Amino acid sequence: MDEKKKTHLGFIHQFIPSNNSKGNSSTLLLLHGTGGNENDLIPIARMLSPANGSILSPLGKVLENGMPRFFRRLSEGVFDIKDLKFRTHELVDFIENASKLYSFDLEHIIAVGYSNGANIASSLLLLHPEILSTAILFRPMVPFIPDTLPNLISKNIFICAGKWDPIVSRQNTENLFDIFKKAHANVSIYWQKSGHELGQEEILAAKEWLSHHIS
Repeated sequence: MDEKKKTHLGFIHQFIPSNNSKGNSSTLLLLHGTGGNENDLIPIARMLSPANGSILSPLGKVLENGMPRFFRRLSEGVFDIKDLKFRTHELVDFIENASKLYSFDLEHIIAVGYSNGANIASSLLLLHPEILSTAILFRPMVPFIPDTLPNLISKNIFICAGKWDPIVSRQNTENLFDIFKKAHANVSIYWQKSGHELGQEEILAAKEWLSHHIS
């Protein structure tokens, strides 16, 4: 297993190949939260990983007071939409180039995002739905309101929200659910009895959900 930091393709990142000798497994795209890094979600991916899937984990390129993020924000909960969309397109280029270099299937990418990472994963679904087949979103917010909803009829989305999250309101979570629902995605919400932090129970719930939504 090669876990050496890779700095090409425009992002510092980790790529861990699948142990599946058939070469037809999914790739988990790991997107960390503010202040995180490309290693943070690997233990969670190991818990979720379908059939020892590949792992692609980039480090966010935007710094906020020295903390890595995937896009700029103007204040807590207020996003720089222009930068968000630019960074979303930039991330798509990275994923597509990585698929050529590491030979993984672009049709079987599962996003696993936490907080800021979940927000850019949501943006990927709205701007480039072709790049993801499935998404597990821990503590996401509405990234932006699209002018035109994409067709997400083939997409599976699992939202994990904290009942007492001081950062993401219940209304915001439900608004995101409604956007995905109106776009015809197969979307579910799991409410964790916690705040913004992740809990073991919801990771196990996400694992169970994922086992029923991948081929």
